Amino acid sequence: MACQTPLTRDTLYDGELICFQHRDGYRFSVDAVLLAHFCRINGAFSVLDIGSGSGIIGLILARLHSRITLRAIEVQEDLVTLTRENIRHNQLQHRFEVIHADVRAIRETLPAESFDLVVCNPPYRKCGSGRISRESEAAIARHELKADLADMLDGAVYSVKNRRPVVLVYPAVRFAHLIALLTERKMALKRVQPVYSYPEDNQACLVLVEAVKNGGEECCLLPPFYIYSEKNGDYSPQMQRLYDSEPQILDQSRQ
Repeated sequence: MACQTPLTRDTLYDGELICFQHRDGYRFSVDAVLLAHFCRINGAFSVLDIGSGSGIIGLILARLHSRITLRAIEVQEDLVTLTRENIRHNQLQHRFEVIHADVRAIRETLPAESFDLVVCNPPYRKCGSGRISRESEAAIARHELKADLADMLDGAVYSVKNRRPVVLVYPAVRFAHLIALLTERKMALKRVQPVYSYPEDNQACLVLVEAVKNGGEECCLLPPFYIYSEKNGDYSPQMQRLYDSEPQILDQSRQ
């Protein structure tokens, strides 16, 4: 594999899913795992992942849902190369493709309203906020250097079919910003799940959001999800289940 930086070979589900990552570049974290399991899929869906990084969300979705087809868009060429290797190692070439493209030029890359579901784990931090990672790959993935949340949502709204969902994970402290941008684009909130680090924490760290293009007003606020059982503790049982060899899908009762 031709890569500029050393790789690690990471696995999920007792080694059944392989994900190569750049040792010193962008690396996926728990938010990608949560996002993939939050998606509601029932049938042969076509799925688009915008800003896909190493392809981890698509890899998890492909394992959870055997009938879906996936496309991913990633602006960083090294990550596109890495994703293609991950697709090959997991033998998903027949239903998972990654495209090297900028979401801001998505109209030149993909036809409008061509996906049943769009997923997105957008950059969390504004330019100039927080410490910029010394690795440019991680900086682009985590900060709004190449595209901001509005750009990501514009690409998602363009790509998703009418009355179909876009699913995102985003920092809870910027939830109001996310709601405002979704409302401007006629994306109606349908499900919101606050994610806390541990039960005694007084502030959610993330929100998982499902919004529907031109959807109605009804919205379901789901119970809190706890990543850890306690401060500095192990994963909570509900988090650990997402890593089990027979992984669970969040909010199964609403499939």
